[in-house]
Amino acid sequence: MRDSPATEQATDSAELVNAVGLHARPSVKLTQLAKTFACRVEIALSADGPWVDAKSPVKVMRVKAPCGAVLHVRASGPGAAAAAQALMALVRGGFGEPSHEPADLSHG
Repeated sequence: MRDSPATEQATDSAELVNAVGLHARPSVKLTQLAKTFACRVEIALSADGPWVDAKSPVKVMRVKAPCGAVLHVRASGPGAAAAAQALMALVRGGFGEPSHEPADLSHG
């Protein structure tokens, strides 16, 4: 008896850099992107979970991750690596929103 081919799996993580963290607008952007992939995609604030379906706007918004939190993604199925990479690129890019950076006080 032959084993079935291994299911593609991928994990990644990134710090939330946008000023307000994972609020409504970034949650929608994340779920819209996740839905473009056929694989299962989940997110969590810890590598140990709890994990939530990244394709569910309500579940993603309930994560309530603040700026500076590390968001973890895991994906399984066809296109898992591409999905994890794309979602974390969105997170690393701050969802296209202003990032939280310390004020430049050098202008005396």
